[in-house]
Order: sequence, then structure tokens, then C-alpha cells
Amino acid sequence: MTAIKNGDTLVYSGSNFFRQRLVLSVLSNKPVRISKIRILEDEPGLKEYEVSLVRLLDKITNGTIIEFNETGTSMYFQPGLLYGGTIEHDCKLQRGIGYYLEVLFMLGLFCKKPLNATLRGVTNNNIDPSVDLLKTSMLETMKKFILDSEDLDLKIKKRGMRPFGGGEVVFKCPVGKQLRPIQSYDSGMVKRVRGTAYALRVSPALANRIVDKAKGVLLNFLPDVFISTDQRKGKQSGNSPGFGVHLFAETTKGTIYSAEQVSNIASDGKELSLPEDLGEAAAQRLLLEIYLGGVVDTTSQSLAIVFMALGQKDVSKIVTGPLTEYAIGFLRHLREFFGITFKVEHYQPEESTEGLGSEKVSLTCVGIGYSNISRRVI
Repeated sequence: MTAIKNGDTLVYSGSNFFRQRLVLSVLSNKPVRISKIRILEDEPGLKEYEVSLVRLLDKITNGTIIEFNETGTSMYFQPGLLYGGTIEHDCKLQRGIGYYLEVLFMLGLFCKKPLNATLRGVTNNNIDPSVDLLKTSMLETMKKFILDSEDLDLKIKKRGMRPFGGGEVVFKCPVGKQLRPIQSYDSGMVKRVRGTAYALRVSPALANRIVDKAKGVLLNFLPDVFISTDQRKGKQSGNSPGFGVHLFAETTKGTIYSAEQVSNIASDGKELSLPEDLGEAAAQRLLLEIYLGGVVDTTSQSLAIVFMALGQKDVSKIVTGPLTEYAIGFLRHLREFFGITFKVEHYQPEESTEGLGSEKVSLTCVGIGYSNISRRVI
């Protein structure tokens, strides 16, 4: 739904794109008011994990004002200054740590102090991008926009599956002054596939079965395939049994395509997963990502769009596969918060690559020259 302006405040209704609105509110320093949140559902109002996200934003900012009504169906969010520093946060177990990490990825560079965030909860589920996926996909995309990426790091201390979690990750992000513009059209050819299969509080043999099946599919397409196993014991394996696999392909131009599959849990009422099915599904998903193509995979489209918009006052242009609904939502919200629009057009590849993969989209914009006002210039 299109925003309605009430003075400086942007007014929205409904729960769609909740994270996008809060992230862009913090970056633009514009307050938002969101009403009619799930008013027609059996459990109206904000979910626990959404309130937890608001609390996380409160921890990394200074001077944020948050107001909820009694039923949680309406909220007012006035952002403070991004401060960063060392924080710890216990994420709600209904959603994965990835739900919260995506927000920190977009905000971390603009904090006053380097961000050192310890998040606890579910590292791998079949709802949100896993920590593994964000590490290979989004972290690599971030590095394209910043000059000094040595201190940019994401470590998995403990893994944790649904429903009881127990995982722990540490995300470190340096302070950046400005984002550099990028012009990237050619994704290159896939040269190798790597991955990790993990089995937590179940037989280690399950991870090996996943690896065998996934490699069986991928070796039909290229010879350089290596999938390791992550066997964790005790507290490092979390509080719930489960297994899964994360795969990523690297191209000759440094583009990363990622895919993953995580086992179902019995409490969801779904059929229990077989490791062979999981391995094959992950391999097929990775091949789909490669087919969709672009210089960023579907997971990182939204991050690339935000960083292009916030970059220096210069032209940025990338080529992606078909845009996801989430990425399209960011394009609309960027216009409402920053007044910036993208030129979106069908990309015509060179004749030598004609017919390879799906249709591509070209995204072009001139950055607004967003600068980290908190960073001291020596």
C-alpha cells in the first residue's frame, strides 16, 4: 500500500514489508506510523518476533521513540541515531536469526561505532534465509560496495534448529563513510560448487547421505564439486534435532549463487524429510539460481538495491535475474522514503551469451550520496 504523508511521518496500514519500512525509517530518519496490523486475523496485532525486531533496532540506535497501542495493531516508530557498538540479542524462535541479520546488514555500515552483534536463536529453518546463506550471499554482496571489508565477518558459534533453537552467531561490521557505486553486467561462468551439510542431534550418516545425493546431481554439470559435513556435538548442536544443506556456486567473475534446504519438523504436521530428497532439492535449487542468473542472486537483490540507492552521486547499474516481490517492495519504498527511482528495463545480453539462462533485468540509478554523519573524519 502507498504511504500517506502526515507531516514528516509516513503512514502505512497492514503488516506487509514491516522490516523494509523500519530499516528505511532509520536510514532516512523519518518516523513511520503503521496501523491496522492483522486486524482481520484470529490473532491481531504484531507478532512476538516483530516486537523483538523493534527492540533490536532500539538497541543499535540512540533516542528511538516507540509507541504501541494496547492491542498491538498500531505502532509509531521515530528513529534515533544509529549508534552500533557491542550488543546481544535473543531472537524469537518463530523466525530464524536471518530475519534479524538482514536488517543489521543494511544498517551496520552507517553506525557511529563498529557493530559487534551476538544473536541467539534458530540459525537454520525453512522460513528465513539461514546464517550460511547470508554469509555467502549477502556478505559477499556487501563487499562489492565497500573498500575496506577486512573487519566484515559473520561467525557461527553454535547451530540451532527449530523449534527450540540454541544457535549463536556473531556479526561484526566496520563503520563506513560512503558506499561506492558499481557497474556490473557480466556474472561470468560457474567454475566451482561448494557447500556444507549438517546433522544436529541425529545420526552423522544423514549428512553423508545428503552429500552423496547432491553431488550426484551437480557432477552432471561440472566436475569441481566439494561439499563438507559439519558434525557438531553437545551445546554446539543446539537444542533440537534436524539436518540440512547449504550450497553455493562461484563464477569466474566472483558472483555467488546460493541455495539451501532444511529438514521439516514433526510439530509442523509435515512429512519428515529424507536426506536424499533434501540433497537433490538443494542441488536443483542451486541450478535454478544459476539459471536465473544476474550479478547477485535472489537473496541479495534487496541489499544491492538499497546500497545502490544510498551510494555516491554517481551512476550504479547491475543486472539481475527476475526481481523478487521483496525487491520490488524495496524499489517502491525507496521512492517514498528517499524520493529515488530506478530505471528498470529488460537486459539484452551479448550475442555470445544469447539464450543462456532466464530473462535478465537491468537496474540503473544515481545514488543520493548518503553519508554516515556519525563517522568522524580525521
